[in-house]
Formats: sequence, C-alpha cells, structure tokens
Amino acid sequence: MNAILGQVGVALGLVSAVCGVMVVAVGIFTRRPTWLATAPRAAWGVLGGAVLATAAMEHALLSHDFSLAYVADNNARVTPVLYSITGMWSALQGSILLWALVLAGYIAVVARRFRSRATDPLVAWALLVCLVVAAFFFGLMAGPANPFVQVSGAAPLHGQGPNALLQDNVLVAFHPVFLYLGFVGFTVPFAFAVGALITGRLGEGWLVATRRYTLFAWAFLTVGVVLGAWWSYQVLGWGGFWAWDPVENAALLPWLCGTAYLHSVMVQERRGLLRVWNLSLLIAAFSLTILGTFLTRSGVLVSVHAFTDSASIGPALLGFFGAVVATGVGLIFWRGDRLRAKGSIDSPVSREGAFLVNNLLFAAFTLVVLIGTVFPLFVQAINQQELTIGTPYYDSMVVPIGFALLFFMAVGPVLPWRKAASGVLRSRLAIPAWTGVAVVALCVAFGVRGLTPLAAFGMAAVAGASALRQLILASRAAHRGGTPWWRAFVGRSNGGMIVHLGVVIVAVGMAAATSYGHRATFQMAVGQSVAYEGQKITYGGAKRFSQPNRSGLVGLVYVDGAAFHPAISDYTGYDGVATPAIDSSWRRDIYLTISAVSASGKGPASIGVIDQPMVMWLWIGGVTTGFGALLAAVPSGRRRRAGAGAKSPEVPGRDSAAGDSATGHSATGHSATGHSAAKEAPFAGGAGSGAQGSVERDPAKPPSQLPVGVRE
Repeated sequence: MNAILGQVGVALGLVSAVCGVMVVAVGIFTRRPTWLATAPRAAWGVLGGAVLATAAMEHALLSHDFSLAYVADNNARVTPVLYSITGMWSALQGSILLWALVLAGYIAVVARRFRSRATDPLVAWALLVCLVVAAFFFGLMAGPANPFVQVSGAAPLHGQGPNALLQDNVLVAFHPVFLYLGFVGFTVPFAFAVGALITGRLGEGWLVATRRYTLFAWAFLTVGVVLGAWWSYQVLGWGGFWAWDPVENAALLPWLCGTAYLHSVMVQERRGLLRVWNLSLLIAAFSLTILGTFLTRSGVLVSVHAFTDSASIGPALLGFFGAVVATGVGLIFWRGDRLRAKGSIDSPVSREGAFLVNNLLFAAFTLVVLIGTVFPLFVQAINQQELTIGTPYYDSMVVPIGFALLFFMAVGPVLPWRKAASGVLRSRLAIPAWTGVAVVALCVAFGVRGLTPLAAFGMAAVAGASALRQLILASRAAHRGGTPWWRAFVGRSNGGMIVHLGVVIVAVGMAAATSYGHRATFQMAVGQSVAYEGQKITYGGAKRFSQPNRSGLVGLVYVDGAAFHPAISDYTGYDGVATPAIDSSWRRDIYLTISAVSASGKGPASIGVIDQPMVMWLWIGGVTTGFGALLAAVPSGRRRRAGAGAKSPEVPGRDSAAGDSATGHSATGHSATGHSAAKEAPFAGGAGSGAQGSVERDPAKPPSQLPVGVRE
C-alpha cells in the first residue's frame, strides 16, 4: 500500500507540473487569460502529490515496511522513532523527495500570493519556470531516483538501518531541512528573474516583490550551514567545524552569491544600477544549488556528506545544470542593450561604491571556493589522478578576502549614497575605529598574541561598533517619532545590522578557535591523571553498554572533577564510531574522545583532548545572523505609514536609469512629486531603498489600491 500511494503521489506531482507548464505556455503564446488564470491550480496538484508521497514514505519508515528497498536499506526495527522519521532524507531517493516537497510548498505560496495577477505575463513566466523545475525533480523520482521501488522476492525481516552518523545526533532532524529550505528557496527569485528577462519588464519592481523570498531562502541557508558545522563538530570526533570538504563548499557557494545579491540589489533599487550583475548573481545562486546537488548525489565525490551510490542521476543533474546556466546567460545577452543603466556610480567613496567592492570580494570568494571544489574533479577526469586541495589553499586565499569584507562591513553602513564628504566619513567612523584600537590594546594587555587573530579581533570590533552605531541611531529616531522601540530592529537596514553583528560574532569565534586551539592524545591507565591547559583530566575506565540500535564502550573521564562520557559505538553495519563528549561554555570547549580501549574497559585507553576557545560563539553568531535576516524581512514602521501628499526629504531612485523601453516608464517608477507613477503591473517599475527606505508596491494589488506615499 505504501508503494502504491507513493507512486500515485509522484505521478500526481509530475502530471500536475507538466500540465501546468503546458497550460501556462499555451496561455502565454496564444494570449488566453482564462488559461493563465487556471494555471495556479497546478501548484496545488504538485503540492498534493508531494505531500502524499512524503506521507507514504514516512508511514513506510515508521511501520518498518521493508518491502520498499529504500526502507530496507535505511531503516531497521531497532531504529529510534526520531531517526526513522529523518530516514526520509538519509539517502539519495528520500533527499530528492524532500527537495520536491519543499519546492512544492514554495510554488504553492507563490501561486497564492500572486493569484490575483495570474494573467500577468511576468507572473505566468515565473510560475512556468517553477513548474519546470518541479517537473524535473518529480521526473527524477519517477525514473532513476524512485524512492518507492520494491525489493525483489520476499521482504527482509530486518532492515540495515541508517548510516551511523545519521542516527547519532538530533541535528540530523534540522540541518538538512534548513539547508533544503535555503537551496530550494532560491528557485523563486530565479524564476522571476527569468520572467523579467523574457517579458522585458526590467524595472526594479520585481526585485521588491521577491525580496522576502530571497531573504527567507538566505536565512534558512545560513542557519543550515551553521547547523551543518555544529553537527560535524558534534559527531565526527575530529574537533573541527569546517574542513573545506567539497560538499561543505557546495552549500557555501550559493550562500556567497545570495549574500552578494542582497547587498547589490539595494544599489539597483536605489539608483537603477547593477542590473546585469544582480540578474547574474540570482542565476548563479540557483545554478550553484543544482551544481551542489550534482556534486553530492552523482557519486563523483567521496565524502561523509555525499551519496556514493547515486551515479544513475548524475547525467540528468549535470544536464539540468547546463540548461539553467545556458538559459540564464543567453537571456542576459539577449536583453543586454536594455539592461544597461543610464547612470553610473558618482564616487567610489559612497555606499554604492562600497557595495560594488563588497560584491567583487564575494565574487572572488566564490571563485576561490569553486576552483578548489571542482578543479580536482577535472584533473581526475582528464588524467585519472586524484588531487586534493586542502586547508592551506583556502586559508591563503580566503583569509585576506575575509579581512577586506570585515572592513567594508564597517565602512559601508556609514557611507551616504552618491558621495561622502571626508569630514562626514571621519566623524561617523571615529567611534568604530577607536573601538577597534581599544579591543586590540586590551587583547595585547591580557596576553593575546598573533598578528592574524589580533587583526581579526580589531577589524571585527570596528565592524561590530559600526553596526551598533546604526542601530542606536535607528532607536533614537524611533523614539523621537513615537514608534515602539522594537521598530528600531526591523526592516531591511536595521535587520541587516543584526546580520552584521552575527557575522562579527562568527568571525571572532572562528579566529579564536582556529588560532588558539590545542590538542593532545594521552595513553592513560584507569585512575591516571594528567594536567592539560590548566585542567586536571582523569581517566576512570570504561564499561560496555547496549541499546536497541547500538552497543559499545562508554568511557568515564573527569575534567576538574566533572564527569564526561566519550564513547565508541557499534551500529548495524558500522563499527567503531566515535562519539565525543564536550564540555562547552562561552569561554572555551574541552572536547574528549576515547579510542584503543580494551574490550573489558579495564585496561588503558587513548584519550584525545582538544581545548578550543570561544567555539560556542560560532553557533550564537550563526543563529543571530539568521534571526537578523528574518528581522530584515519584516516591514519597518515607515512602510506601514501612509503619508498622503507628504514630501519626503529624498526621493529614492529618482536618479536611477531612465526607463524601460518596453513600457516607456522610468526605471525608478517615480514621478516628479516622488509618488509612484509606474504602470507596469503587477510590479512597480522601480523602488528605492536605503536610509529612507523604499516604495514597495504589493504585487497582489493594483496601483489604485495602494496608499500614496507609503514608504519603508
């Protein structure tokens, strides 16, 4: 029954996606609004199919239906309930099902959000692109990645169980889900970018309409990457959190492009500049999610993160990646003349100048990681030789870029648009600069040494003080305006400062942990003690344990009298899996592992000890960054207030490029009075951003329903 229901769900999703594509295509090319109006219904069919298939798979896992090959390979009767649930994304076919489920959810949200504008060609093209992507992933499940294949012959009585690393920590329930919410979320802005290019609607309105989708996708991906680092730290037993593993890099690459886009899109909304660049970043971000899927699911990489038995879908993923890149690049070249902005950056010492340099740095960062990830694959394909690019390459290339990014994080928020007077810049940077000097002086006074970490602490202090300065100014402005205090922390600008603070916290934690960590291994007899980094470590022996899904030896190690229990676990098919014990605090982590212990547990053992400062700050900073992104998606107080006829001190976007030749309206969408005059439905021709905020048109409402002068 589970197999039948699952196959029906996959078929429903695939048929709905394909029919939706056909209906939209016919409606667009024959100019039949009635067809376009019915097309969003396909989104509900896709969602229904994904939910049905997911429910069938989860029921099969929880009921241990070993007649399904996927369940037999990734589940066992002794598997705990939590890890039975997470077994759906513990292997190739289930991970594709999770991707399809998340994508179906996004498509349903888009269809409902823009249901009143379904006949608009731009929205129709965006929906068509989303449905094409859905059809591809449902097609994978209908073919080479079918999760509902039944075992040949009699069903086994007991399954093999999931990989040991996928049933050893609760983070398996969160890291993949957040990662997929981020990966798949970039489909929406990519689809609207393609729609804008095809229809020639190249104003800034569609950027505003998809801003929150991009922010949410970026926030989910940020949290997913941080949770992945935490998971690695918790379960792999090596004491690290980032190893520049190719699969880790595959998650980082779209995050870098998304981060660059979120910065540079403000320049386009404000000044009408960087149109080609922003479209390229969106296409690159989505393309890199497909490339990452190929790297992790094609079998070309051997990694603890990768699926090694999945070569059958590699060609399909690589072909889809090539089609996405070719389509995006081709559309940009096709619209090249109309994408050129009339204006230019007036001065390099301006906010748009800082954002441009910031983007170039992110592009360099992305290129460094991309080369380090794919170059060994090319060498292996050409020469049949294995090549490994390790940490020294990344450190030598990435660290300077990281320092430069911290610098522009400090300078960018205090710079005005267009041009900064030297006196203004000095006054705004004085407190952050002196804060950085004071932090470095205090570090040296307390015995901290090392040029690189001291420079990181100092630059992070400057960036953090700059972000705090902006938040304090926003809080004062909110108080003077009589708005609630919490309004000072929402909106794109203020939420962005919270993001900056989170990145600063991560940078400080990473610099401290990697620069001042110590590790050692001790051969210790039962009852023996050693002194290490100011702490007394005593080995109290080990004893056997047995649980339904695992057995092994658990050690007893005392750190200054506190007991910790590192273990060696044996799972079905997986022996000798180390489970570290971690004494974690805001100041330092003591990371303990046990190995080479006798079967009785009464003999000597090898105790690994790693002392790393400020590791907890990485997790705090990551959560802060994701939370800041969510705050940035909340409308600020100015956007909620309609000042009919009120004259703003500055009309954002008035100086942006002149118009879209397809519509005859200005790229900014503002009239001489500063009110919206664009007629490009459903999206305003442009919207400003920055210190004064932005004009944002609700794509679900016609212009006549929007209050005049609504500002962010």
